[in-house]
Order: sequence, then C-alpha cells, then structure tokens
Amino acid sequence: MADAQAQEKMRSLSEEYTKLQQEQQTLIGNQQRLNAQKTENEGVKKEFEKLKEGEVIYKMVGPVLLKQETFEADSTVKGRLDFIEKEMTRLEDEIQESNGKMDKIKDQIMAMQAPPQAAA
Repeated sequence: MADAQAQEKMRSLSEEYTKLQQEQQTLIGNQQRLNAQKTENEGVKKEFEKLKEGEVIYKMVGPVLLKQETFEADSTVKGRLDFIEKEMTRLEDEIQESNGKMDKIKDQIMAMQAPPQAAA
C-alpha cells in the first residue's frame, strides 16, 4: 500500500514538474517577444535622436498616415520602453520563482528515488 502511495506521489510530482516546465516555456517565449519589442523601440528612439528641427513624423493609423508631434512620438516610445523594462523584470522574477519550484520538485523526486536505489 505504501508503494502505491509512493507511486501516486511520484506521478503527481512528475505532472507538476511538467506543468511548470510548460509554464516556463511560455514565460521564456514572452521574454523573447519583449526583447524583440525593446530592440525595435530602441531603434525608433535612436532614429528620433537623428531628426533635425522641424522634420515631420508620421504615425500609421490603419491605412492612413497621420502627422504627429515629435514630443508626442518621443514620449510614446519612452513610455513603451519603460513598460517593456517593467514587464521584463516581472518575467525574470517569475522565471526565477519557477526555477525554484522546479528545483524543489526535482529534489523531492530524487529523494523518493534514492531509497529504492540504495536498496538495490
């Protein structure tokens, strides 16, 4: 009976570990997407720095290009970069937390496997 409980516990831990791995893959995918957005917005910011006084910026809204004030466009890009930085920090924290949970489960699985291996 104890053997059946141990197997059930092992199965439960394995399922939880697999679930955490899948969640972590999603987090890493989101982190990569944010990295791409950050790079793109940093490029836009550099282009804004190259603008000369009086040059016009256009914003695409649907199929139409609308004139936009330089300070407004620059402010929008800076806001996006701030948001992306905060999201990246949040994702890094979640990934670290997930790693910690995965390590605990891995240790539990290894501890459960150790006694049978020692007996063999």
